Amino acid sequence: MCSTMKVVGLMSGTSADGIDAALVEIEDRDSGLKAETLAFGNYHYPERVREKIFELFSPKTSSADRICRFNFVLGRLFADAAVSVIEQAGLELGDVDLVAMHGQTVCHLPWAGEGEFQVPSTLQIGEPAVVAERTGITVISNFRSRDIAAGGQGAPLVPYADYILFRHEDKTRVVQNIGGIANMTVLPRGARPQDVIAFDNGPGNMVIDAVVSEVTGGCMDYDVDGAIAARGRVVEEFVAELMDHPFVRIEPPKSTGREEFGAEYVKSVMARARALGIGDEDIVASVTAFTAECIGKHLSDLVVPEYGLDELIIGGGGAYNPTLMRMIRERVDPVPVVTHEAYGISSDAKEAIAFAILGYLGIHGIPANLPSATGAHHQVLLGAITPGRWSEKVWDRL
Repeated sequence: MCSTMKVVGLMSGTSADGIDAALVEIEDRDSGLKAETLAFGNYHYPERVREKIFELFSPKTSSADRICRFNFVLGRLFADAAVSVIEQAGLELGDVDLVAMHGQTVCHLPWAGEGEFQVPSTLQIGEPAVVAERTGITVISNFRSRDIAAGGQGAPLVPYADYILFRHEDKTRVVQNIGGIANMTVLPRGARPQDVIAFDNGPGNMVIDAVVSEVTGGCMDYDVDGAIAARGRVVEEFVAELMDHPFVRIEPPKSTGREEFGAEYVKSVMARARALGIGDEDIVASVTAFTAECIGKHLSDLVVPEYGLDELIIGGGGAYNPTLMRMIRERVDPVPVVTHEAYGISSDAKEAIAFAILGYLGIHGIPANLPSATGAHHQVLLGAITPGRWSEKVWDRL
C-alpha cells in the first residue's frame, strides 16, 4: 500500500445540520494504520437548504426531480466543504490525494418487504462528479450500496475505523456514536476484525431534537447543554412504552434511520405524551432517557454477558449533552464512560475521520465492511471511484 495519503472525509448525518469535513493524513505502519487529523470543520447548511433536505426525507414532500436537483446542489456544498477544510490546513488542492464522501442519506431501507420490488436499498445524494470537477481530486463515494448488494444492511460501516482507532489488547471497549441515530461498536479485548460486532441501537439525538423543536414552537432545534431535559422529570412509564418499539427489541444485525424514528414517529410520541398529560420539559427529559436506555439495554443484554465491558467511549453530538451523558453514566455505572476527546479525537469529527479511513482502504482495494456488523454474506470492497483531474497522482502512488 501507499504508505501515506492525505484524505478528506466528508459526512452529513441523519440530523442533516451540516457537512463534517476532516482532512486526515493516513499512514500504513508496521503496527497498523495511523490517522492524524490535520484540520476539521463543520459547515452548516443554510436554513433554506436544510428545509429542502428534510422535504426529501418524506415521500409526501419528495419527488424524483427534487432528489435529482439536490443531488447536484449538495455536490456543490460538499465540494465547498472539501475546499474549505484543505485551506484551513494551509494546503493546496493538489496536496490532497483523495476525497472520501459519504453524502447525505435520504432513504435507507435495509429490510426487504413483501412484493416483487420490495428489496433492501439505500440512497445517499451529493454528486461525486461535482466534487471531483470542482476540486480536481479523485473521489470515492457510495460506500453503502455494495454491502447491501452482498446481503448486508449497508450499515453500520464505521466499525472498521473504530477497530483501527480503539482496539485494545486487554480491554473490551464499546464505541458509542450518538448522532441522529445511536450506534455502537463492540471491540472485544484482543479483537480481530471478524470479532467486531456493531449495530444501530435506536434513536440518538433525532427524537430529542424533534421534540425540542415541537415544544419550543420551532425556536430551538436541539436541547442546548441538555438544559431542558435537566429541568424535566423522567416519566418512567412513558419511557417503558417507548422502549417497546419493535426496532429496539429485534436482534442485530440491524440499522435504522428516519424511516423508523423521523417526523411521523415523533408525531406519535408527542400525541401519546399529550394524552398522558406530560409537560413539555418532562417530555424532553423522557425522550432523552429513552436514548440513554436504548444504549444501556443493548449493553446489558447483548454485550456485558458475552464480553464484559471495561470502557464506554462516546462520540457524536450527543457527547455534548451533559444531561444525556449523566443518564448514560448512571445506567452503566461502574463502567468508565469517556468521550473521544480522551483519545485526542473530536467527537464531532470522528465519523468524517472514519470515512476518510474507509476511503483509504477502498482506494487500496481492501474490503472494509464487517459482515458481523452489517449481516453481509462476505467482505466486499466499498465505494465507487470518480477520477479527478489529478487522478494520475493517485494511481502512480498505489
